[in-house]
Amino acid sequence: MARQTFWKGYLKLSLVTAAVSLTPATTESNKVRFHVLNRQTRNRVESRYVDSVTHKPVADRDQVKGYPRGEDDYVLLEDEEIEEVGLESTRTIDIDSFVPRGSIDWIWYDKPHFLAPEDKVGVEAFCVIREAMKANDVVGIARLVLYRRERAVLLEPQGKGIILWTLRYGDEVREPVAELDSKAEIDSKLLTLMKQLVKEETKDWSPAMVQDPIQKRLKSMIRGKQKSLKKAAPAKKPAPVKSTGNVINIMDALKKSLAADDGRKPH
Repeated sequence: MARQTFWKGYLKLSLVTAAVSLTPATTESNKVRFHVLNRQTRNRVESRYVDSVTHKPVADRDQVKGYPRGEDDYVLLEDEEIEEVGLESTRTIDIDSFVPRGSIDWIWYDKPHFLAPEDKVGVEAFCVIREAMKANDVVGIARLVLYRRERAVLLEPQGKGIILWTLRYGDEVREPVAELDSKAEIDSKLLTLMKQLVKEETKDWSPAMVQDPIQKRLKSMIRGKQKSLKKAAPAKKPAPVKSTGNVINIMDALKKSLAADDGRKPH
């Protein structure tokens, strides 16, 4: 099954630009999902916002976000006001800095995405950026609007492509619960036996090691119930969106970028 591209834009490093597409590296499409039904009618149950006091439905135009500042007291914020403080969705991944590869702890990594050149014109620029990061053993840091939020992202060369990771926000990562006693001694005999056990249980990695047994059982149970039901007609796939790109002289762009950097440096 072909991967569905959900974002298209440009990868930019100084004056070098490449048209790219972004695809989530993980999927939950195989996960069993359920609808909530009325047991009596078998009709789907709808979810609606209702007023907590009058219990009457609230229309979309009357819904507004509120920040609590006291009991039953809120600061009201319109959607336009919230959007104004966010990063403009320019459809450009502008790499503004690099950090040594491996210097960011895994706990900051959020969601992985595959970044790939969108057309033949951008392949050379994409590859030059990727190989330059590999040669310097660094990863790129940029900002991007994804999932309706401004996010810091990390670009990591991998094989022939680049993995783009969204990073967690600073206030999302908690401090360690406690530190271990560094003075605690380990029984050498116990450690020897444990090392031997770990060695015997070491195997090559396989995705089968992390399969979800509950999902497998649910699918088996559903298949049993589906035997007497008619299959629903498959949904029509949307037509692919054509992309456009600009022809770039990468050598000239790099020379101009370096010249601009030299001009900013004090002599």
